[in-house]
Amino acid sequence: MNLLLRCLAGCPLWLLHGWGWVVGWLVYAASPTYRRRLRANAASAGVPQCRVRESIAQAGKMVLELPYLWLRPDSDRLEGRVVRWAGREHVEAALAAGRGIVFLTPHLGCFEVTAQAYAEAFGARSPITVLYRPARQQALREVVEASRARAGLKTAPATLAGVRQMIRALKNGEVVGVLPDQVPPQGLGVWAPFFGQPAYTMTLAARLAQQTGAAVLLAWGERLPWGRGYRVHFEPLTESLGQPDDLAQSATVINRAMERLIMRCPQQYLWGYHRYKQPRDL
Repeated sequence: MNLLLRCLAGCPLWLLHGWGWVVGWLVYAASPTYRRRLRANAASAGVPQCRVRESIAQAGKMVLELPYLWLRPDSDRLEGRVVRWAGREHVEAALAAGRGIVFLTPHLGCFEVTAQAYAEAFGARSPITVLYRPARQQALREVVEASRARAGLKTAPATLAGVRQMIRALKNGEVVGVLPDQVPPQGLGVWAPFFGQPAYTMTLAARLAQQTGAAVLLAWGERLPWGRGYRVHFEPLTESLGQPDDLAQSATVINRAMERLIMRCPQQYLWGYHRYKQPRDL
């Protein structure tokens, strides 16, 4: 596994994305369950079929680009060569306020690159802590954990200890990153509409902002065509999260914000993700 990942990491991004196109369509052809889920999720959001077809290849590109991002050396800088910015001024303003930042990133485009790009540009000033769910395979878990231990970038497991770590970071004026469209375990979310269907939605993202007074920014990494890299987008959450005791309202506000981001580039959303599943037990 490690040897394969390192071999892939040494390939140019355009080649990885080309192979990813093939992998995406092979997985789609081989899995009836995946096909049904992808089509149903996209249809419920009203996504045109041409965009649905594009998303199949984009899902494969997402998988094949990971070794490059995980295993590149720290000296291999992203900014200017692989990453472009859109809305960087919003990050500058939020950091200047000194209240900490909660980044909300859906399963859209390359969500791995957003934290790395932030850490490279701003991590020395205010590091980012990213919530993650450890991989089941031991070998893969070790690779992922080692790859994410970068300057200005910390990780927090999706456990109570990890949540406490993120709260401490925000109270220190630092930055955290969360994927709010990830289905949390039973008891850690509420049912809220997402593209017209009830989806079990985490309450953590809203609680982090409400308990600490941190700014909330939406962030996502647009995958540019022909392996030309990424455009990392930042923008403020314009709708109020509401009262801290109204978790359903806060979750609904965040889901609406995620919907708006996704519909700007639906061909890069992970429509095959099992967003409407029943939550697992803790």
